[in-house]
Amino acid sequence: MQNTVTSELAQKYRSVRNHSVKICEPLEIEDYVVQPVVDVSPPKWHLGHTTWFFETFILIPNLPDYKVFDEQYNFVFNSYYETVGARVIRTDRGNLSRPSVSDVYCYREYVDGKMEEFLESDLIDKSIEDLMNLGLNHEQQHQELLLTDIKYILGHNPLFPPYHKGSFHENLNKKSVETVRFPEGIYEIGFEGEGFCFDNELGRHKVYLNHFEIEKDPVTNEEYLEFMKAGGYEDFRFWHAEGWDWVKENRAKSPLYWHFIDGEWFNYTLEGLKRIDLNEPVCHVNFFEASAFAAWKGMRLPTEAEWEVASEKINWGKRWEWTNSAYLPYPGFKKEAGAVGEYNGKFMVNQMVLRGASEATPKGHSRKTYRNFFPTNLQWQFMGIRLAK
Repeated sequence: MQNTVTSELAQKYRSVRNHSVKICEPLEIEDYVVQPVVDVSPPKWHLGHTTWFFETFILIPNLPDYKVFDEQYNFVFNSYYETVGARVIRTDRGNLSRPSVSDVYCYREYVDGKMEEFLESDLIDKSIEDLMNLGLNHEQQHQELLLTDIKYILGHNPLFPPYHKGSFHENLNKKSVETVRFPEGIYEIGFEGEGFCFDNELGRHKVYLNHFEIEKDPVTNEEYLEFMKAGGYEDFRFWHAEGWDWVKENRAKSPLYWHFIDGEWFNYTLEGLKRIDLNEPVCHVNFFEASAFAAWKGMRLPTEAEWEVASEKINWGKRWEWTNSAYLPYPGFKKEAGAVGEYNGKFMVNQMVLRGASEATPKGHSRKTYRNFFPTNLQWQFMGIRLAK
């Protein structure tokens, strides 16, 4: 007889796993295999990798007499876990015509069946429950990456095929010009309380902040278009040196997915190619672009501490928002032993923190202490801008 904890865990497992499959329902078979650039993984790889996580870290060490679905899948679907062994290099994921899409779905069905068996057993203790929650949140991260990568795959197809034809966006009102002020003082940031968080959110600590103001709403397409029309991409004064190199090397003139057609700006959305919605928060800008826009406005990006302190009084959740904070460990941060310790700590270099969530973030997977992070040059995630001073 299942206790309440394992019953809830089993229900959450089914819900999360089913959502990954649902995200892929609009795809054609050909869409599952494409890898246009190194940062984008084929959808079938995401489906296989998230399944591999549960097989490798839950079933193999904990379910007696478990038989691995395919011995070669550890090499194919391991992402970056050195502890677990060799793997296909990231750039080659799109070259894998096998395993086929149907093979990957058979793999998911097999592992899900064994997981159901495991979740009905009396083998689950607190450490396994914690690892299960990590695995489920890991899959939710990949659900966001699935949508992000699908958008890149379809958005770089010359036909601009829609992911789906329904409305993915809300009708938004004009941005509020209101700012929120905070006095100088000592504040606390970091996760506290019950529920799940990643290890990089732990170590709640005090920070001293000078007086600051932060805009209540993120920067819109209309505002960013003003920056473009004013020659923002042609004026080195607003850019970091590395950012200016990026502009010149890539001949950058706009956010990712923007196209100037017959005298008008369009952008590719999950519903296909559309005219720019001026009221929408600008999306798919990298850290260089966000910083340059802020400099052009005579303002700056908030630090992650400022963002978190302000989070209860600002409107967030439509875009991941760049902060001016490097991705570094909180005081007292310690990496876990083994493969789980590779999850966050090894990436704490050459990355900047983003806060908030996006329209692609699964429900129940956002919180004010969540620390997302990406390199400064990437645009492909649902990234936007909020200004402070």
